[in-house]
Amino acid sequence: MRGIIGKKVGMTQIFDDSGKVIPVTVVDAGPVVVTQVKTKANDGYEAVQVGFGQRKEKHTTKPLQGHFAKAGVTPRYTLAEFDGIRGFDYKTGQQFGANLFHEGEWVDVSGLSKGRGFAGVIKRHGFQRQNVTHGQSEYLRHPGSIGQSSDPSRVWKGMRMAGHKGDEKVTVKNLKVVKVNEDTNQLFLRGAVPGAKNGIIIITK
Repeated sequence: MRGIIGKKVGMTQIFDDSGKVIPVTVVDAGPVVVTQVKTKANDGYEAVQVGFGQRKEKHTTKPLQGHFAKAGVTPRYTLAEFDGIRGFDYKTGQQFGANLFHEGEWVDVSGLSKGRGFAGVIKRHGFQRQNVTHGQSEYLRHPGSIGQSSDPSRVWKGMRMAGHKGDEKVTVKNLKVVKVNEDTNQLFLRGAVPGAKNGIIIITK
């Protein structure tokens, strides 16, 4: 497969052979189980659907219960689709782990960023503060003018203003796989990945 579902464990640092410190994020990469093999004849496109994590049956909807039962696997916490390797015979029930990757490989990581709630323009967009002097009293962190008066007499679409920050899909590209631990199904990726600890992430080659 061209990717895998994982869980962010946290950040730490390791040392290379020359003693140089490398900041890494530890990721539980699987194990994932194949829940469906999509074909062009049946689904209109080719893909491999996999499930990650365990979910109680009472917390699983009836349609998904039937889906997992058809695949012969227990209910999974989350599902994702990846491109398969041409020529490889995928079957439901197969398991894959961190051994899909090797050291030195480059990957893209997608996940939900940390939610920051309602934020002002300085925190959300990096605006500069207004002048502190000349009678300024309570508008220090306000955005200032957001439109024109007579023409066009409205606020343009896309105006950067205060609002909800974070909790959206973010993709960090070209992270290097520093180390692969096949025994624990863990990947050590150089740098930071999106989201909080224990967050679900998608790792693609």
